[in-house]
Amino acid sequence: MRLAILVTAVFATVFVGACESGRDLSAEPPADQTIAAAAAVAGLEFTAAERDSLAEDLQSQREDYAALREVTLDNGVAPAMRFDPLFWQPSAAAALAAGAAEDDAGPAWRMPEVINRPDEDAELAWLSVADLAALLITRQVTSVELTELALARIRAHDPQLHCAVTLLDERALEHARQADRDIAAGRWRGPLHGVPCGVKDLLAVPGHPTTWGATPYRDQVRDELATVVARLDEAGAVVVAKLTLGALAWGDVWFGGMTRNPWNLEQGSSGSSAGSASAVSAGLVPFAIGTETWGSIVSPASRCGVTGLRPTFGRVSRHGAMALSWSMDKIGPIARTVEDCAMVLNAIRGSDDLDPTVIDAPFPVRPRLDPATVRVGYLATAFEDAEGEDPDPDLALHRAALDVMREAGFELIPMALPDVDPYPLGIILSAEAGAAFQNLVLSDRDDELVRQIRNAWPNVFRTAQLVPAVEYLQANRQRLLLMRRFAELFETVDVYVTPSFGPGLLMTNLTGHPQIVMPDGFAEDGTPRSISIVGDLFDEATLVAVAREFEARTEWHEKRPPGF
Repeated sequence: MRLAILVTAVFATVFVGACESGRDLSAEPPADQTIAAAAAVAGLEFTAAERDSLAEDLQSQREDYAALREVTLDNGVAPAMRFDPLFWQPSAAAALAAGAAEDDAGPAWRMPEVINRPDEDAELAWLSVADLAALLITRQVTSVELTELALARIRAHDPQLHCAVTLLDERALEHARQADRDIAAGRWRGPLHGVPCGVKDLLAVPGHPTTWGATPYRDQVRDELATVVARLDEAGAVVVAKLTLGALAWGDVWFGGMTRNPWNLEQGSSGSSAGSASAVSAGLVPFAIGTETWGSIVSPASRCGVTGLRPTFGRVSRHGAMALSWSMDKIGPIARTVEDCAMVLNAIRGSDDLDPTVIDAPFPVRPRLDPATVRVGYLATAFEDAEGEDPDPDLALHRAALDVMREAGFELIPMALPDVDPYPLGIILSAEAGAAFQNLVLSDRDDELVRQIRNAWPNVFRTAQLVPAVEYLQANRQRLLLMRRFAELFETVDVYVTPSFGPGLLMTNLTGHPQIVMPDGFAEDGTPRSISIVGDLFDEATLVAVAREFEARTEWHEKRPPGF
């Protein structure tokens, strides 16, 4: 085990030594002092005899590294292993498969019974997907009108927001015209049919750049069509733009600048689904697709005052999406209402035979919910004043959100997260991201990324090259223990309410649980704040049902940023 821990550190130390001396050490075993120094980096200590025994094997492994690096791996090639949130619950997986096979009814949506077109066309930009669907069905508006409106609004406001990378005018208008023909002929495909939307620019669309928000890839055009985009096409949605993301899915800074929060143009929109949240918040598109590995839907949705739904890991295919962490990446919707998010999730979910992590599971959303039938927990200490610390200015908003839940008829159950520090498990993400983008480090093209500070991808990618395989596996073993603890937690509640940030955000991204984030008020500076609800694995239906009850008793989701 010590050998495996040491090898990566030794390779790095030897490589640096070779560069400094100008010598090619590829055929020489590492020197004794090099092994000792590398052992110190790994927190180990070996005797002289042990170091002597290690030298030849370390050299052999270094040669293996060199041979492996002769093969160029595209980002779309996944490791020959996969994360399964139900890994140790095969009976639960079987039950889901059976439920999916029997789920013929599909979700039941809350559609408006009567709706009239607004007097002013600009008001169309602020309607929900459900409202737009009703207008399209009754042919009070056309998909072409909505698409042209979305494209015009993006062009008008993108100079302020920096939220769009590529407009898909020709493709979008072609799909919009087809949607109008289909609807006129009675071939309605569902609530997304004819509705414009945007997708995060890490989803491939053939014939158009897929930049991943990063300078080394700004001219990249990929041949595959991302499954999520294909599913939106099949549902009749009209993809009008590829929206910004922080470079390689971190933050809100990309090669075109910083994507802005419509509520405060001096502030970034957070990330990494920066453009998706910003565009929905500003009324440029009714909904957009984001992705999350560790907060990339939750954070920008919270910052921009919109609703985001991070599905269960394995709910949505990631084929055609940039890989950052094969065991943590998830794709989900950002919209203005809970119902809209549910409609989008229903369209994009399910297996495609291209992403082996996807599990087919039912999504039995129903229009009504009896609060007495759902066990709703809340993280008790997260809603209390912390002793000896400055008061949380958002705490009053979060407590008011709990009051709304009680008014809705839910009996809230105090609870706590597992007593586990999740942050050391972050090396899982770092190691996988370092592997996904090792080619940038080896080619020195990581220098082209805009952000070169310590807390940014270039430094993380470089550091990740020194994460031992043994420690990566040990972290995943501890991850399994965390998964078991969450399974025990969901034996006592069906969902739980929590502030959107804190250790639970990383925990649930590691375990694969779904989370919905919704606005719950505004800070003194006028910017939005949020509350979140976390649900059990593959039980987004209950999560949506509870979230709708909260949303129905508030008006935060109806607020608009001034100037848009």
